[in-house]
Parts: sequence; C-alpha cells; structure tokens
Amino acid sequence: MDIMKEGVGETSYAKNSSFQRSVLSKVKPFIEETIVQLYCTTFPQRLTIADLGCSTGTNSIFIISELLKAISEVCQKLGRSPPEFQVLLNDLPENDFNTVFKSTPNFYEKF
Repeated sequence: MDIMKEGVGETSYAKNSSFQRSVLSKVKPFIEETIVQLYCTTFPQRLTIADLGCSTGTNSIFIISELLKAISEVCQKLGRSPPEFQVLLNDLPENDFNTVFKSTPNFYEKF
C-alpha cells in the first residue's frame, strides 16, 4: 500500500497534487449542483460530508470549503439558517494528519 509523503516538503502530496486539484476544479460545478439539490429537497438539520481518502487534506479542504460555501449561499437566498455541518476526513493511519490539523484554523476562519 502506498503512503503519501508527510508534511509540505517538495516531495509531499501537498506539493504534488495539482493534477488532482485541477480535476476537482473541473467537476466542482457538478458536485456543487448535486449537493445543493440534495439540500433543497431534504432541508436537513445536519449535513455530513466525508472524504474517505483525504491524504494530507489540501484538496479535501478546498472542495469541502466550496461545498459549504455553496450550501451557505443557497440558505441565504432562501432565507434559511444553514444546517449544522459535520466534516469527516479519513485516510490510512500512517498518513500525516498533522498537515490536515494545521490547515483547520484557516478553514474555520472562512466560516
């Protein structure tokens, strides 16, 4: 099983995941549309988003931020309070979760 290089050094996943980020950018409108449709048909009190393979989290934080922003914008347009968000990031125990944890303050500042 391959394990991603830890941290944010030159050989780390954080520095070498631009291809994955470009794919996410291309499919982002479809993902956002789907999650907004889900929200608008169910109006859940809590919305859980899980990334089961988040590695060091850089791309996970990017797409999750965009999804939360899309839901928040829809709530504002509809005059509704946003749901409680629960975000689950999971990967192999050998992966460097310290990088994920270091990025969470910036994530929280956006919301």
